[in-house]
Amino acid sequence: MSSTVTSEELHSRIVGQNLPKRFLANVERNGGVEVLNWKNAEGGWESMTLNEVADHTARLTAGLKDLGVSPGDKVVMMMRNRQEFHALDLAILFCGATPVSIYNSSAPDQVQYLINDCGASVAILEDGGFLERFDAVRDKIPSIKHIAIIETSDATRDDLVRYSDLLAFEPADLAAEAETAKLEDIATIIYTSGTTGPPKGVMLSHSNVAWTLESVGHSMRTQTDIADFAGKRHVSYLPMAHVMERLLGHYYMVDMATRVYCCPETAMMPGMVGESKPNVFIGVPRVWEKMYAGVNAALSADPEKEAQFNDGVAAAIPIMEKMTAGTATDEEIATWNFLDEVGFKAVRGLIGLDEVEIGISGAAPIPAEILEWFRAIGVPLTEGYGMSETTAVLSWAAAAKPGYVGTAASGVEIKIAEDGEVLARGGNMFEGYLGLPDKTAETIDDDGWVHTGDIGELDADGYLKIVDRKKELIITAGGKNISPANLEAALKMIPLVGQACAIGEQKPFVSALVVLDPDAAAAWAAEHGVSGDDAAPTALAENPDVVAEINDGLTEAMADFNNAESVKKVKVLGDEWMPDSELLTPTSKLKRRGILATFADEIEALYVK
Repeated sequence: MSSTVTSEELHSRIVGQNLPKRFLANVERNGGVEVLNWKNAEGGWESMTLNEVADHTARLTAGLKDLGVSPGDKVVMMMRNRQEFHALDLAILFCGATPVSIYNSSAPDQVQYLINDCGASVAILEDGGFLERFDAVRDKIPSIKHIAIIETSDATRDDLVRYSDLLAFEPADLAAEAETAKLEDIATIIYTSGTTGPPKGVMLSHSNVAWTLESVGHSMRTQTDIADFAGKRHVSYLPMAHVMERLLGHYYMVDMATRVYCCPETAMMPGMVGESKPNVFIGVPRVWEKMYAGVNAALSADPEKEAQFNDGVAAAIPIMEKMTAGTATDEEIATWNFLDEVGFKAVRGLIGLDEVEIGISGAAPIPAEILEWFRAIGVPLTEGYGMSETTAVLSWAAAAKPGYVGTAASGVEIKIAEDGEVLARGGNMFEGYLGLPDKTAETIDDDGWVHTGDIGELDADGYLKIVDRKKELIITAGGKNISPANLEAALKMIPLVGQACAIGEQKPFVSALVVLDPDAAAAWAAEHGVSGDDAAPTALAENPDVVAEINDGLTEAMADFNNAESVKKVKVLGDEWMPDSELLTPTSKLKRRGILATFADEIEALYVK
């Protein structure tokens, strides 16, 4: 399945360009547009226009060149989502070098591995906390010649380069410097999460990123009412080391002048969403699941209103499907508008999504029921699919079909191999893994098809369904192949369950670990008069009534699965699994190996007769 625009057509649009040139063209068009917003130490908002970003970029380019940053060099950055990132990333590109972001949670040994893998010559860090991790391995990262630091004080060491000093340079001539990088040069290196071995450096070229910007721009303009992205609001809270945030939270601003709200802490995100009212909002499934659980927990305090709202959602789901397809009658549209006026609009405002024009869930499967729920209440939630190796994008559709991840993005070809693996081809396919030609050859075949490692299906309309990761399919002791992701999505629809991990590799039956959703559990405790220590998550996980309610929900959750596939037993856990830990990646994907090791005793107990 391929889109109506060919890869060759998109390539023709980027000939002679690179990201610096595209940025300067954007400045020409939108220089006065406010593109960066952030909160200062007092909690007030500050902002910067695209012209001001260009000025900072010009000064930083001169400062970095003074440090010796040259074409082909690598510069690592370790900082939270803050305004300085954007001009720094651009300045590195204007030098002809490659910016590489490091996850903020990285331990010293991980910092050492990544720097030695890419051979970075300069590191730019946010503050002394990040510096400590570099200092711990300083003698083991010999390629680093300079370390620059953004937040300084009188105690800042003389051997460090101050960001303020870099910004004090006379501005470079950006038009001249924009000629340095070539389309085939590497624009960034995204390191994989390393859940199945050491992280691999995914090399994305200027061509990959520019082509992808043309592709997503075409897809979104032809499928939505958005003609111009300039000024469209986006809350940037996922790590910049993750390809999805780097594309939507940085390259969109660079190329289209979107308005980025810099959110340095994930905990600040809900409040910032409420204040900024984003037009484009992306989130991993857990973000959407927590919003869904929060609304339902709040509604549960008034059973009558809860029942009315749920009845409204049930009525709205089939109407919204018809509205999406353009087949709804005037009477059905009037019914939805009434439901919106009396209930949905207020809920959208409560969670700050009342001005969203494009909502996207990605990085892992989202339960179809949750996607349906958001769309029913008027949040245009869609599910996209992509990888670091495909510059974040493979499929997406504004006309979302629950359970599917959209159709092939503009210029992308998708096909299913004989063994069910999803293969893709287009100008967004990566240049290869840094220093790993054998791994690259395993992933990109001689015809240019990227082997995604995912098992999928295409329907008659070209919509793609992802079954699961090829390597994560569970093979039971009876030889049955089972998709854990589908089971986990179903388990998360049990009202008290927030997270789940299916277990069954070489086991006689499939079981699961399920984690209580904090909001739903707190609401349950209040409703049942449970308080004090007994209302703590770990205590609730052992509460016989909670366990019984989850086991009752298990029967319904497994109704669509056959006997061999369905989860037979669950172990309820109280403490929420946190991103960027031994249990979850920074974008909340399950680290199955870590989960299996951490909860080995609990899992074993599930199989004791």
